[in-house]
Amino acid sequence: MLSAWLLPEHIADVLPAQARQLERLRRRLVDRAQGYGFELVIPPLLEHIESLLSGTGRELDLRTFKLVDQTSGRTLGLRADTTPQAARIDAHLLNREGVTRLCYCGPVLHARATSVASSREPLQFGAEIFGHAGLEADLEAAELALDCLQAAGVTPLIIDLADARVLRGVLSGVALDASGLQDMAQALAEKDAAALETLTRDLADETRRALRALPRLYGGEEVLAAAARELPARPLVRAALEQLAWLAAHLRRSFPDLQVGFDLGDMGGYAYYSGTRFAIYGAAATDALARGGRYDEVGAVFGRNRPAVGFSLDLKALTEVAPMEPAGGAIRAPWGEDPTLRATVRRLREAGETVLAMLPGDISEAQALDLDRELVEVGGHWVLRALESVAATRAVAANEPSREL
Repeated sequence: MLSAWLLPEHIADVLPAQARQLERLRRRLVDRAQGYGFELVIPPLLEHIESLLSGTGRELDLRTFKLVDQTSGRTLGLRADTTPQAARIDAHLLNREGVTRLCYCGPVLHARATSVASSREPLQFGAEIFGHAGLEADLEAAELALDCLQAAGVTPLIIDLADARVLRGVLSGVALDASGLQDMAQALAEKDAAALETLTRDLADETRRALRALPRLYGGEEVLAAAARELPARPLVRAALEQLAWLAAHLRRSFPDLQVGFDLGDMGGYAYYSGTRFAIYGAAATDALARGGRYDEVGAVFGRNRPAVGFSLDLKALTEVAPMEPAGGAIRAPWGEDPTLRATVRRLREAGETVLAMLPGDISEAQALDLDRELVEVGGHWVLRALESVAATRAVAANEPSREL
């Protein structure tokens, strides 16, 4: 019989050390986004399923928990991604002309884990730019994502660039139903040469050669030159390659230590993205730390199909690779009714110090708080000393300087 307190698979408590790290990263990333002019929004965890699945494709549908609203009888969903909610806010609540920049940070819930080690309750941070179709917005989204990861202390970084228009350009004029297109994208995403051989056997020679070449178009700057030779010279393909080169050049200038690569066969989220896309990795990470790109169709269901570009990342996954910061110094204080002691503790807390008042009978050293000082009474005054036994402090009080509070 399972224990009543056993959590579901891929769901876990966040304990103090990780929670402290999560909160520090959350504040740092939100501040970084606000430094770019992004405004913070906090959408609800639960809403009508139609809104949550706007323009996102089948993959997100399978990852979304669904339930029936006991008040209205309508189907609700627990969000698995916050981007559609940001699009709804942009379209119907703000309804601004021109560019809108929004950021968010909150939990999402997945009905299925994305990998063996992943959480089904990520803490998603993201940023979206609505209303600008130019490549400048794509660059800003990628730069902010890189800035956020650097602010978390993750270096060096690797960015892989891709573009959904490459496959659309290659398949231009090819009659494929939704199922066939999905199978093609899946084979490309998995770089499954055998599946591609089967799926492309009835296509025209030029298209077949291009599709079989896509999984090999992965690497450095040479990939773009190879793609120009091996892929059809169609408008969508040319535009994608030119814009990828432009993005790469600007990113290298802004981040000289950044390793820039290209993966033209990366089709993850193909039904969602409409243009350039990127994935950012740490040197030791096997999965992307942040993913983003252009998804201009996300707002269609809200009646305001605005250009959109952005990125998101999981703060919980980020804490696994970001350097762990020390808890910071804290002060141990005795509990007492002495008005001077209590006033001193209040002043220290108001000044931003962490002061742990040891409750009567408590013998804990509270090591998790990294206690490094203590309040002791010396000659009728409360002073701060480096942490040591009170007896030793009083024994040397006459010979060592102290800080009177």
